[in-house]
Amino acid sequence: MNEMFLEPDRAAMSEMGGLVLDRVIDFIEGLPDRPTDNTTGAAVTADLVESFLAAPPEQPGDLKELLDRLDGAVGCAYETAGPGYLAYVPGGGLYSSALAEFYARGINRYGSLAFAAPALTALEESVLRWMAQEVCGLPQGSAGLLTTGGSMATFSAVVAARQEHLGEELDGGTLYVTQYTHHSVAKAARLAGLKARHVRTVPCDQDLRMDPGAAAAMIDADRRAGLRPFLIVGSAGTTDTGTVDPLPALADLAEREDLWFHVDAAYGGFFRLTERGRRQLEGTERADSVTLDPHKTLFLPFGTGALVVRDPAKLYAAHEGTGDYLQDIGTSGGLPNYAHMGPELTHEVRGLRAWLPLHLHGVSAIRQALDEKLDLAEHTHTALSRIPALEVPRRPDLSTVTFRVRPHDHSTHAATEADKATRKLLKRINNDPRLLLSSTLIDNRQTIRICIVTHRTHANRINDILDLIAHQTAQL
Repeated sequence: MNEMFLEPDRAAMSEMGGLVLDRVIDFIEGLPDRPTDNTTGAAVTADLVESFLAAPPEQPGDLKELLDRLDGAVGCAYETAGPGYLAYVPGGGLYSSALAEFYARGINRYGSLAFAAPALTALEESVLRWMAQEVCGLPQGSAGLLTTGGSMATFSAVVAARQEHLGEELDGGTLYVTQYTHHSVAKAARLAGLKARHVRTVPCDQDLRMDPGAAAAMIDADRRAGLRPFLIVGSAGTTDTGTVDPLPALADLAEREDLWFHVDAAYGGFFRLTERGRRQLEGTERADSVTLDPHKTLFLPFGTGALVVRDPAKLYAAHEGTGDYLQDIGTSGGLPNYAHMGPELTHEVRGLRAWLPLHLHGVSAIRQALDEKLDLAEHTHTALSRIPALEVPRRPDLSTVTFRVRPHDHSTHAATEADKATRKLLKRINNDPRLLLSSTLIDNRQTIRICIVTHRTHANRINDILDLIAHQTAQL
């Protein structure tokens, strides 16, 4: 009986697949009306958590009953796939990518070493070359690897930069970020064996962009103090505000000072597919390495990241390794071996989740969706700027708009009261089950952020949100 369950026949597989597919389709069709926040009560949440902590049973279960249980767990969560989820940097998840992932998991090919599945490795490599060369503008020969997310991509970039510029002696290795650089960079540096005090925070200008002059002065001072500057990180869209650092000036600085230039384009990178995004993100093409998160602005499911590099050989130099048990493997035929380019030795065929949507929908569909998000951000900025009680301090570089309650005057007390009102406003906005926004600190002020990324978010939902913000602001 158990053996039959492990290898169901065609009729059983079809029935099982149909049950799952029907649930997924029902879920997607219901997304516009699903609440964005976790509305499950505390008692029900506790019961769900306790039930899912239980060990698996000895005897087989019923798929329909198990799916019913899973539906409860899915409802006990933020609705990150819906059109009203505008908190943090959302990820909607294309249905076509989910189908590709189902196919990939079903055929279960080994993707770490090219000899094991050369055609599928070529498929994955085509996606990576497209990301490196067509999206980021890196030269011919550039490529990279797909990862589980931007953090792992950034870690491999830091390791490659460390190996290239510091070798085996890490003492004094110093890198340069800003206070708005994603915290994954500092985490990657720590994991790479670098000292926390050698992660230098470069001041920003009034527009929250890294100040290249200040960075140059810090690099000079660190060198004179006996340290070894080796890496500078520019943001192509910060998480806090979507702000883009002056990438061309940072590329000049990195070239002049012989530093590795890494661009964190996890959020913003795929906007380069649009004309506006390409202008805004000029300088990315001069990077040594670029972090991308296809689960953000390529609309793929969570768990899909990418690192692309100017010279893939430098990834091999930092990550390659082998063992005697691999003595029987065949040659790669010029294809990459992803196990030697990053920390993961077991690597499923990840390229399908990007390859199928790109080939099924075409790049133009992605471009149009990204242009729509830029349009919606401009529209949001304009509409919020017309509300006298709100400060909308900066135009969006990409698709994130920030705003806060305007103080009555320039005093510290007025700013404190405005911060309290901003927190109150955010709570009132998020009481509406149709949407979820998040907040951050900008210039030590409480600031609400709207990040428009999900492919399911369109003008109708944004206009509803703008009406709600105007109404709730008037009630303060």
